[in-house]
Amino acid sequence: MTVVPPRRIEPVDVRGLEAAQARAVDAALGDVDWRGIPDGVMRTEYAVPSGRLAGLVAGEPAAPRVVLVPGITGSKEDFILMLPLLAVAGMRAETFDMAGQYESHRAGPENLRPRRDSYDEALFVDDLKEVLTVGPVPVHLVGYSFAGSVVSALAARYPEAIASLTLISAPPVIGPVFHRIKIIGPLARAVSPRTAARLMMWGVRRNLNRAPRHRIDFVRERFALTRPDSVADAFELMMRTPDLDEKIAAIAAPKLVVAGAHDLWPEQLHRDYAARIGADLLLTGGGHSPSEDSPTELAHAIVGRAGLGGR
Repeated sequence: MTVVPPRRIEPVDVRGLEAAQARAVDAALGDVDWRGIPDGVMRTEYAVPSGRLAGLVAGEPAAPRVVLVPGITGSKEDFILMLPLLAVAGMRAETFDMAGQYESHRAGPENLRPRRDSYDEALFVDDLKEVLTVGPVPVHLVGYSFAGSVVSALAARYPEAIASLTLISAPPVIGPVFHRIKIIGPLARAVSPRTAARLMMWGVRRNLNRAPRHRIDFVRERFALTRPDSVADAFELMMRTPDLDEKIAAIAAPKLVVAGAHDLWPEQLHRDYAARIGADLLLTGGGHSPSEDSPTELAHAIVGRAGLGGR
């Protein structure tokens, strides 16, 4: 069988695109290269309370700063298509693997002083706060899936650090958020969060979502490093998602809720969530990972809310 090599993407300037044009660019993506580092993107790392976090950065150091936080079982590479787009549009784009994930797998609660036993909310929020200190604030802050809850927790505590807030496929409800997931919500009520975490990792490894060949190959390699306890602890936290709606609604900075048409949670829940926190809503045509299947459209929206143009 002939294996088609992954595509390398040449970034466009999203400031010169209409939203419909950005969607058309994404529709032609195909199976891209998730391992390669695009031109202009550099590796970096952040020293944080839980250890050292592997990161990627693109753009001029003095440019407006956008920090993109991937979800649980994810990594900085989930934004690999967006980093060059944001840099070309005049932003300083930074992302990193959260503690316990992929190349940050050595970071964890055992490194805290005093040592703790689990990956709790304070660990993730304190790590993110430390990442923000390495450059100027306020920043344009982006959180994907579970990290939407993490960046919301930070924004609620430090609203002065937020220039804009973008929540991608973030849980749109409070409490046990898996109970509201499409189709498998009733099953989530019958199993523990740790069992749910194991089932989710099993499904991803077996490519039940039918990801393209090069994407699933990379995801399986990433799982070889990601610590299962970090995933299980995050699932436990997502079963106790706090109600921060009023605090987020009070933040004056622009806010955006992003979700794919085939996201885990029903579209109406995302619509209701955006209304509660006073955010704009962007619905893309893909699934739970707009940064992968709609990177140009998403970058276009972030750049627009940063006041850097876009139509």
